[in-house]
Amino acid sequence: MRDAATRRRSWLAGTGAAVAGALLLTGCGSDSSPAAAADPDAKVTLTVNLYSDFGYKELYAQYQKLHPNVTIKENRADMGAHHQNLHAHLIAGSGTADIEAIEIGQVAGFQGQAGKFVNFLDQGVDKNQWVPSKTAPASSPDGGKLFGLGTDMGGLALCYRSDLFKAAGLPTDRAAVSSLLSSWDSYFATGKQFLAKSPDKKVKWFDAGSNVFSAMVAQAPQGFYDAEGKVVAASNPAVKQTFDTVAGAIKDGESAGIAAFTPAWDTGFRKSQFATVTCPAWMSYEFKANPPADGGTWDMAAIPGGGGNWGGSYLTVPAQGKHIQAAVDLAKWLTAPEQEAWLFKNKGFFPSDQALWTSPDIADLKDPLFNNAPTGKTFSDSAKNLSPQPIGPHGADIGNVFANGLLSVEQGKATGDKAWANSLAEIANISQ
Repeated sequence: MRDAATRRRSWLAGTGAAVAGALLLTGCGSDSSPAAAADPDAKVTLTVNLYSDFGYKELYAQYQKLHPNVTIKENRADMGAHHQNLHAHLIAGSGTADIEAIEIGQVAGFQGQAGKFVNFLDQGVDKNQWVPSKTAPASSPDGGKLFGLGTDMGGLALCYRSDLFKAAGLPTDRAAVSSLLSSWDSYFATGKQFLAKSPDKKVKWFDAGSNVFSAMVAQAPQGFYDAEGKVVAASNPAVKQTFDTVAGAIKDGESAGIAAFTPAWDTGFRKSQFATVTCPAWMSYEFKANPPADGGTWDMAAIPGGGGNWGGSYLTVPAQGKHIQAAVDLAKWLTAPEQEAWLFKNKGFFPSDQALWTSPDIADLKDPLFNNAPTGKTFSDSAKNLSPQPIGPHGADIGNVFANGLLSVEQGKATGDKAWANSLAEIANISQ
């Protein structure tokens, strides 16, 4: 189960991403003798450093039954501290865990250190297990090394309250909703209709401008970086247009104005304060943990604008580890199709293994949490329709700046133009 501090798996990762001075997790095992590394039957303790709950508890137990000589110890830290620690330990040449997770918004910052990780292409891994948009960020610049194995990804959908739609005279059938909200222009226009016709004037169209912004930017051919790794957040028309569009919707009263991933946001789910949420697969936790107190029902439609991805991670094996082969075996097993399928069906983490997107086991999956919506097909279609987008080492930080800028608009502290200018000033400092 994720708590408020650890459930962020996106480049809008929460303001805690820049926390400095957090305690370092050394992640060292106690069985580091050369004999232990050489003997496959020797007792081995493998350490796994994560930044949130990846849903691995039951899988660890299963793996340890299959490998009685292996004990797995998991450590977690705040997302920002986790990645800062990993950078520091790679530079120092010691201190990493046997397996280290890296979030997709952070992985570009490790490409220059690809040589400090095990190259999975030398370990019998076929990178065609994943789409190029998943493997490229976790590869060396020349493509010769794959240092990260894809875990989940955040295939995007639009979650909506069918009862609130009905009360406002909008269609409730998910196919009709997908058709009505096929573009972001129609999404925001329908939001105005909802506000005008909803009998409960306290209910807003969407939860947070930052969440809508993240989904829209993720669909653009180019976001915060260009193909050469240059920060183009200030000059990319797609980013400015998206920011202005969301800020305009906020001005029109469509946003509930709640900072995402906060206790107030959880309360918003329970008290039915918004009718739609741009939701990646991993966000199903929020819906499970915060059911509407009025008995309302969530459903799921296609995301406006086509495909999209929000979040995702990788497992890496640092080359400084003392149990490299055992760590490689575990990382490959955790990211194998069977385990990724189990994680989606049991934990809601959509698999990045592309073969699963057409597998009946996943593609035909329905979720009673969303009125038996075909979540497997919805997320699979979203992932298939996603175009790769260049990413960079400070993508998460830049996303947070824009999120905070939109929050300032929602809180009445700044106009859209002022929030944009403030955001660019912060980003200039980040990207120096």
